[in-house]
Amino acid sequence: MLFLFVISLPVHSSSLIIPMDADSQTNHLKAYGITYFALQNKLRVQWLLNYRGGSFLISDTEELQKECKIRGVSYEELSDAKTIALLEEISSPSKNMEAVILEKAPKIAVYAPSGNKPWDDAVTMVLSYAEIPYETIYDEEVLSDVLLLYDWLHLHHEDFTGQYGKFYRNYRTTPWYIKEKKEAEALALNLGYKKVSQEKLAVALKIRNYVVGGGFMFAMCSATDSFDITLAAEGLDIVEPMFDGDASDAGYQSKIDFNATFAFTNFLLERDPMKYEFSSIDMTEKRSVSVETDYFTLMDFSAKWDPIPAMLNQNHTALVKGFMGQTTAFDPEFLKSKILVLGENKINGEARYIHGIKGKGFFTFYGGHDPEDYQHRVGDPKTELSLHPNSPGYRLILNNILFPAAKKKKIKT
Repeated sequence: MLFLFVISLPVHSSSLIIPMDADSQTNHLKAYGITYFALQNKLRVQWLLNYRGGSFLISDTEELQKECKIRGVSYEELSDAKTIALLEEISSPSKNMEAVILEKAPKIAVYAPSGNKPWDDAVTMVLSYAEIPYETIYDEEVLSDVLLLYDWLHLHHEDFTGQYGKFYRNYRTTPWYIKEKKEAEALALNLGYKKVSQEKLAVALKIRNYVVGGGFMFAMCSATDSFDITLAAEGLDIVEPMFDGDASDAGYQSKIDFNATFAFTNFLLERDPMKYEFSSIDMTEKRSVSVETDYFTLMDFSAKWDPIPAMLNQNHTALVKGFMGQTTAFDPEFLKSKILVLGENKINGEARYIHGIKGKGFFTFYGGHDPEDYQHRVGDPKTELSLHPNSPGYRLILNNILFPAAKKKKIKT
């Protein structure tokens, strides 16, 4: 009787695996939120690179299982023996896999103006959907050195050049454009700067120092190239009169300092205020690809020898649907030699997703505006991520969220 009672007891699993392959996971995006939740609760978390789409192995608790059920995230229970066997398989030199320990829940900051619309930013949308907490900061906070409190910084679709997104041609008479321009000018004056371009440069320099000191920065769309352009143009006036009230410096193109940038070099600035473009970095007007064939391919990296790009590229597919933005993609001609291309459209000859190191820190630039809205326009409705819970394009954003949590000895450069 005692023997029968003992063998009838349920065997409690040692670990939960959150599968991230295409067939097993019902909600890839919320799975990242579950992993973040586990880190917040001090559970042991390992990211299984290149194993079933980059699955997560987490210490099992009743609370974690309950949370998975509430959020609609698929999970599987593993016994001690199966957990050991799985980790042994992954550690085999013959397998292009690696188990990376995630140590803490990164503190996340989103650099964005107050009152930004729901359609403004893919990162804030996916963080909210995945239930990953973040704090919003802007120029006042950055200039006050609050970046030191954060592990990860996302740059909202900002124009760091002081040209108001170069919306001048189509929107200069609209109430929202006029209002935002006045607010930006008032903020710059309040912070002690005569012009918006000068204030934005000061912010960009603070962000640069944050990365150089060991921070991680992620940017999409116009925040990518406009950030580098601003750094390269320090000490120059590249802004035309309709934006700042005075003439730009003569011959400023020849005075650009490409040594100051993060990712781009030898680019040509677009000085026409009527053109919705910052420079030759962007591929938007050079593209010759239809909506139906617009995809980019994620590069394949060694999980054991190149864990950083392997982490950033974890996905359940290597082929990701393309999407446009003010800065859609990057012309490889203008990439610095040390920049790593994570995703590219080979047919169109463009880099979509890139990564680099600056000082002790890291940065990732992702072209386009919204991975599930091909040609997002001002005023378009918000993307409902509940309709895209398995979006590979949005997964790339969330990979970057977890990257700062990785145990540093596993991600030596």
